[in-house]
Amino acid sequence: MDKKLVGWREWLSLPELKIARIKAKIDTGARTSALHTFFVEPFEENGQNMVRFGVHPLQKRDLEIVCQCPIKDYREVRDSGGHLEMRYVIETPIKLGERVWPVEMTLTNRDNMKFRMLLGRTALRGMIVIPDQSYLFGRPT
Repeated sequence: MDKKLVGWREWLSLPELKIARIKAKIDTGARTSALHTFFVEPFEENGQNMVRFGVHPLQKRDLEIVCQCPIKDYREVRDSGGHLEMRYVIETPIKLGERVWPVEMTLTNRDNMKFRMLLGRTALRGMIVIPDQSYLFGRPT
C-alpha cells in the first residue's frame, strides 16, 4: 500500500478556486476539512444551487480571493469548541506536492484560528501524519 507522509501542517493549493497556496493544519480529529471564509453567499445559477465566498488565504496579508462553487450539502457541524453550526459544504480538488484529489470541505469563519484551512481525516485517506514534521512538500510556487 503506497502511503504518503504528511507533516502536521502543510502548504497546499486549491487550483479550481484559484488559490495558489494556503497553509493547512492536518487535523485527524476533524472528520471534514474546513476553509476560512470571510463571507458566504448562496445563490442559484442555471437551476443549480451555488455559493460565492471570500477567502483570505494568507494570514496577515490583504489578499482576498472571491470564489464560487456548486453547493454539495448544507449540514450541521460541531466546531472545536463543541458548538453546532450550519455550514455550506463544497467539493474541490486540492494539490499537495504532485498529488491532486477532490476534498469535501465546509465553509466557515476561522479568523480567530491560526490556520486558514483544516485538512480533516476523510481527506487524509492513504496518508500517514508525522506529528513532529512540517511542510514536507515545501511551499507551492
